[in-house]
Amino acid sequence: MQFGIFTVGDIAPDPVTGRTQSEAERIRNIVRLAQHADELGLDVFALGEHHNPPFVPSSPPAILGHIAAVTNQILLSTAVTLITTNDPVKVAEDYATVQHLAEGRLDLMIGRGNTVPVYPWFGKDIRQGVELTLENYNLLHRLWREDVVDWERKFRTALQGFTATPRPLDDVPPFVWHGAIRTPEIAEQAAYYGNGYFANHILAPDFHFNPLVDFYRKRFEHHGHGRADQAIIGLGGQAFIARRSQDAYDAFRPYFENYPVFRGSRLEDYAHRTPLSVGSPQEVIDKTLTFQTGFGDYQRQLWVLDSAALPIESALTQIELLATEVVPVLRREMAARRAPGIPDAPTHETLVRAKYGEAEPRQPRPNAHRGDNLTGDSPYQDSDPSVSVRYPSA
Repeated sequence: MQFGIFTVGDIAPDPVTGRTQSEAERIRNIVRLAQHADELGLDVFALGEHHNPPFVPSSPPAILGHIAAVTNQILLSTAVTLITTNDPVKVAEDYATVQHLAEGRLDLMIGRGNTVPVYPWFGKDIRQGVELTLENYNLLHRLWREDVVDWERKFRTALQGFTATPRPLDDVPPFVWHGAIRTPEIAEQAAYYGNGYFANHILAPDFHFNPLVDFYRKRFEHHGHGRADQAIIGLGGQAFIARRSQDAYDAFRPYFENYPVFRGSRLEDYAHRTPLSVGSPQEVIDKTLTFQTGFGDYQRQLWVLDSAALPIESALTQIELLATEVVPVLRREMAARRAPGIPDAPTHETLVRAKYGEAEPRQPRPNAHRGDNLTGDSPYQDSDPSVSVRYPSA
């Protein structure tokens, strides 16, 4: 079971002090969150992608590449990568690059996103959002697994003999999670490929996404990847923790009740009817264990701990309480309750082992036939410049 945090990188005025972080501060503080989570032994740090204020992570590969250099063991991910408005070729190249920089400590969560204006900013039509998601991921899947790709579909120019570079580390693509809370077609695509399915279990009543999770499980089994209860599930969450329950409510209330998404909601009511966990470490533990009861065994639990203009010092304290007081108990309790035969979430190491066993991983070369875009020359030449060395494409 993996436990970690995610951030969407929002900026808002602090309702207590009135101060607003600059974009530079917020980006640096995202890095501090990841470093602290790494130092305290959490498993995953995931970063959202937004192209509109008040959010700053418009370029997750750049931020994650830097985080890879200043962390040691934490797995990096996204929450989510917009597979609709990003070109799949660029996604393949960017995240293969981060995978190399992170020495395999990377997977990817893809999704449509939830911001309507983003689509026309990137020349897309939101009415085609589901079609874009399905087609673009189908291409991304091939770009990471085939050295040479020919492709002609609806939403992008055709590819002929195309090789995305760099190739994935060890010729093993990052594991992909499909993040979706509305669309059975996305759950079906995740199940078809045997990928993970991530339900961001926030901003909705408890267990609101159970029908989609159950559908994904059934389709995962239908497509021959294992039993339904062995499907790879991730859940999102939101928490605010203090050693005393009332202190948690008192400290979090002004941030929650003044944040635009929650304005008009009473904190106690919202925490009671949604997955939001507020209170002592034990209360957060108890609430999270209900997720396992309600959704079945799953592989990844992420919380957002830094939204709603929470000061960085408070967010770092939240990570410490989560990592030292909450997660160790959840590891024991969830493991004890776990049914036999439930797999862990894939990592680069387990995927390499599954593909190669004890053999050395393949080190792929770029497409020798593609040539230089300017001169047309092959990138592989022997000592005689007039002779091109042709390597097989697979």
